[in-house]
Amino acid sequence: MALDPNGFRKVIGSLAAGVTVVTTRDQQGEPRGLTATAVCSVSLTPPLLLVCIDHKADCYEAFQDAEAFAVNLLRDDQEALSHHFARKDAQKFEGIAYRPGVTGAPILPGVLAHVECRVQARHPGGDHTIFVGEAVDSGVAPLEDGRSPLLHFRGAYTRLESRLPGDPS
Repeated sequence: MALDPNGFRKVIGSLAAGVTVVTTRDQQGEPRGLTATAVCSVSLTPPLLLVCIDHKADCYEAFQDAEAFAVNLLRDDQEALSHHFARKDAQKFEGIAYRPGVTGAPILPGVLAHVECRVQARHPGGDHTIFVGEAVDSGVAPLEDGRSPLLHFRGAYTRLESRLPGDPS
């Protein structure tokens, strides 16, 4: 007997997760993206990560057709950006700065880190598709900027309270 969806959501919500904005380009070359916490490293050799995207996401088709995507890891002061990309709206990039990465996927400025991936596989995963990508480029903000990751825990945003390794304060 399977656990009911609400019970499962409650349990999984107890696992703190980094908040990301996952981006790609649609068939017309327009930037598309969404907020996601279902992101996980898979392998170091080769460098693989996975992203799970809900079939009901407004940009699902863009990811289904894409050859590449980027994962932008949000800083603790970027909650508004997370809310912005969580909207059900195809025009999420209107008024949002970005630059194309080496794959063409949009990279958001000022994020904690980003990684660009070429899609290696797509797997069914219930009401989501699991996209596995091979990392081809990345960037990390310097520790000196004092920022920590934006986290999601039990249905709310949260932040690290302890000092980070290398934090000069």
